Amino acid sequence: MNKEYIKAKLAELPHEPGSYQMKDKFGEIIYVGKAKDLHNRVNQYFVGAHDFKTTKMVSNIDDFDFIVTASEKEALVLEINLIKKYRPKYNIQFIDDSSYPYIKLTKEKYPRLLMARDTKKDKKARYFGPFPDVTAAKNTLRVLQNLYPFRRCTIMPKKVCLYYHLGQCLGPCEFDIKPKVYEEMSEGVQRFLNGDTKEVEENLQVKMLEAAQNMRYEQAQEYKVMLESIHSIVRNQQNIEKDNRGDRDVFAYVVDRGYIAIAGFLVRRGTILNKEFRLRPLYGDAQEAFESFLIRYYQEHPAARELVLSKDMDVQALKEVLDIPIFQPRRGYKVRLVDMCLHNAKQQLDLKFNAVNRQDSMREQAVNDLSKLAGKEMNRVELFDNSHTSGAFTVAACVVYEDGKEDRKSYRKFKLHTKNSDVDSMKEVLYRRYFRLLKEGSRLPDGILVDGGWGQIEAAKEILGQLDLLDKINIMGLVKDDHHNTRAIMDSNGKELDVAKDSALFFLLTRMQDEVHRAAISYHRQLRLKAQTKSILDEIEGIGPKRKKLLLKSFGNFTNLKQSTLEDIEQVIPSEPARLLYENLHEKEDD
Repeated sequence: MNKEYIKAKLAELPHEPGSYQMKDKFGEIIYVGKAKDLHNRVNQYFVGAHDFKTTKMVSNIDDFDFIVTASEKEALVLEINLIKKYRPKYNIQFIDDSSYPYIKLTKEKYPRLLMARDTKKDKKARYFGPFPDVTAAKNTLRVLQNLYPFRRCTIMPKKVCLYYHLGQCLGPCEFDIKPKVYEEMSEGVQRFLNGDTKEVEENLQVKMLEAAQNMRYEQAQEYKVMLESIHSIVRNQQNIEKDNRGDRDVFAYVVDRGYIAIAGFLVRRGTILNKEFRLRPLYGDAQEAFESFLIRYYQEHPAARELVLSKDMDVQALKEVLDIPIFQPRRGYKVRLVDMCLHNAKQQLDLKFNAVNRQDSMREQAVNDLSKLAGKEMNRVELFDNSHTSGAFTVAACVVYEDGKEDRKSYRKFKLHTKNSDVDSMKEVLYRRYFRLLKEGSRLPDGILVDGGWGQIEAAKEILGQLDLLDKINIMGLVKDDHHNTRAIMDSNGKELDVAKDSALFFLLTRMQDEVHRAAISYHRQLRLKAQTKSILDEIEGIGPKRKKLLLKSFGNFTNLKQSTLEDIEQVIPSEPARLLYENLHEKEDD
């Protein structure tokens, strides 16, 4: 860090709202923040004492940029957009790839009832949930689909399918169904999912008794299972208070020992359907981190009718950005909900802090030990592995670790020339990887770990020598035992360096080996399954390029296609080629 240069830039910062971006020595954005007053906020990072985590971040700042905005609201929106674009390492990545299941009722001419996770793609649809777990959502959907025969197919066929004959679809593809029929079914679904299950239970009870009296015992058993599922759905809901005046989300946070803990209750009709909890290291202002979490949360999840927050928060910026009424109660039921959130956040922080902190400490220790063995910094490391089947479908994977953690956005996959030896494949992937990084001017790793011994290290040295990178990237190899497990590490001179099996470094190297192997195998299987699917489709009369494309788009790969039913395939292509394909798939299975 050029302290004089930073000091001069700090002095010139305006006293206006905006977003600031901290950069490391490679020019990468490592932290994004927003401020009412850019001058005061950014200067705070470089004066006074900070906790260990913030001090560590500041030590990595080599430069910063800023963007002035017209208001704090604009600064907050800009901060969120920049975090989503750059995913800086020190910003709290609260939102992961997981999402909760919802039941979706579409608003098409012939509606469908299905399970969905992405609630943003179809804004016209009605969503119910979230559900506590996938099993609860599937059970509820199965019951509803048996009760209300909505359309099942994604693409309307020309003739009715098996669902029609089972009484689980009205067959709008072949028959004229009046819109009022679907309106009444939609109203029934909404009543059921809003907690009014009495009418449905009574109807099922009558049908079950009638079926039993007429000795249709299998049908009676089906009705009994449906009734039990409804009772289970109702029983799984946790009533906290008789308050049916609307849906609400309640969030609160606490800060302690350099971490922020956020807890949330998703309350629907007086029932806590789900609980949220996030624990992350804190590098900036706590309220800014909390605001950032809420905005990103509602970009991924549907909003409740109201958001309840602590009365001590300044929510002006949130009110301008979020399209949700925000309440800050001072007494009554909602205050108790906020207090419950705070209590949960404190409890969870105390429970999980030691484990999370120990993980962070172990990662730091492992990276430090690896750097000592290498004789230089090894903060950013890349690993490579190849995979093939008798020389066919040869691929390679590159996985990247930054400070001991996976940097998944930097992972890369490679299709390689077939019939190469493992060493030649390694040469090919290394040349392609680092030639491209040099061409694009992208950041180079501190080191490479090849999944092999001296032969792979020599191959890496040869390629890096050709690219004039030997003095910039350290090369090391993972030495395996007879069971293909890592037992030591080899430096670029071929010297084996022992690693204690109970050390943090050993566990890190093992995770790295498993991860690069998983990435290579997964990509290899993906290509092999795709080729297998194509070859089978080429054999079926009536399946041309257009239908082949539809099948691949609908099922993805051979495994999914093989596990599908004839009815599933008939939803995508006509009955005759669907039957031929289904028979062909299962004949091969019998063979």
